Amino acid sequence: MAVSEAASGYQALDPCVHCGFCLPACPTYLATGDEADSPRGRIVLMRALERGELGPDDDGLVSHLDACLGCRGCEPVCPSGVGYGRGLEAAREQLFRARGVPAVARLGLSVFRSRPLWRALFGAGRLFRATGLPARLAGESSLGFTMGMLAATGDGRPAAGRQRGDTNGQRRGTDGRVAAKGAPPGLAKPSVVLFRGCVMEGLFGHVHEATRRTLEANGYEVREAADQGCCGALHEHAGDRAGAAALAERNLAGLLDAADWIVVNSAGCGALLKDYGHLLRSAAGARLGAKVRDVSELLADRGPRAGAPLPLEVAYDAPCHLQHAQRVQEPPLAVLGAIPDLKVRLLPGSDRCCGGAGIYSLLHPGLARSVLEDKLRAFRAARPALDAVATGNPGCLMQIGAGLRAAGLDIPAVHPVQLLDRSYAAGGVYSEP
Repeated sequence: MAVSEAASGYQALDPCVHCGFCLPACPTYLATGDEADSPRGRIVLMRALERGELGPDDDGLVSHLDACLGCRGCEPVCPSGVGYGRGLEAAREQLFRARGVPAVARLGLSVFRSRPLWRALFGAGRLFRATGLPARLAGESSLGFTMGMLAATGDGRPAAGRQRGDTNGQRRGTDGRVAAKGAPPGLAKPSVVLFRGCVMEGLFGHVHEATRRTLEANGYEVREAADQGCCGALHEHAGDRAGAAALAERNLAGLLDAADWIVVNSAGCGALLKDYGHLLRSAAGARLGAKVRDVSELLADRGPRAGAPLPLEVAYDAPCHLQHAQRVQEPPLAVLGAIPDLKVRLLPGSDRCCGGAGIYSLLHPGLARSVLEDKLRAFRAARPALDAVATGNPGCLMQIGAGLRAAGLDIPAVHPVQLLDRSYAAGGVYSEP
């Protein structure tokens, strides 16, 4: 990392006055009670790393910075406007250059750099998921939780969805895809290209299809772009800026001029795509970032149109990289609000991290589970009982879904567009072309 780039990242920490407003917003501090696991404590460590008072070989410094979820929940509550995320990015890049990452993380980053590898991996995961074994083996143990995460990638259906909104009852076009009726009259028809990514493409294809259907039903022309892949978020979070930039350049070439908007249904991917200008230090990257929208933003711009009633009790849990990094808060609620009879709840802790955070739950399973526990208590205590938990990020869907199974709660974790999609299916919004 060039000195100027490092300094620019660390300079974002300059406004910190160590007031402590960030402490109650930090999931790891709440879990451990250790000041070094708080934003304020980590800023002290990052400054020491910047000045050379502590080196990259200091195991204490590395363990506390590694334990950060990167959720950026500290930023909205900071009265001084500290850019904690930029500082953490600079520190992790410095550490990556000096000492690399643990073997498990290194293997994961290598897989996501290669489209054939991650496609093969997720293809095998889908086949294993289809056997039903992950759902049966899900539980509290480390293996059980891992199985629960894979099981949670399936198309979870709340009870009312099974009865009233099953896509098996929808009529399909000759290409096998469900088609939407004509868009609401009087609206222009902007084009959008669907960012498919890696985890979403490999394990959440049903969410991609729901995204396409609901956007078309609200007046968008949805296009495909073949030359795209992993967004690079996992690499950027690990400090591998070069790896993230290489993946970003490929996406830039395939997506920049493909449509009016680039639609993303993964909060983590959307946050980095919007930040490609900073990652790539280029005008083209910034131009792509300006075209990126979360699916909830595009749907909310069109209303969205209402569907059929779904009488469900649903807790909305906000993905960190949607509400904190992208500052997108109201659009997902507007999407859920378009479904008649759907009761949307914001439970205690719904604005805090679930502990998923990319591959964090694999690297720090104990702390990740501790962070998740508060949410599980809120889900368990909810009255009336919940029919589903809605969240818009694959890592959150997997972490929360596995946690619900481990806690013995028969509550699926679903993406908000899945619920809107089922409402549209039940309401006859979809038909033959």
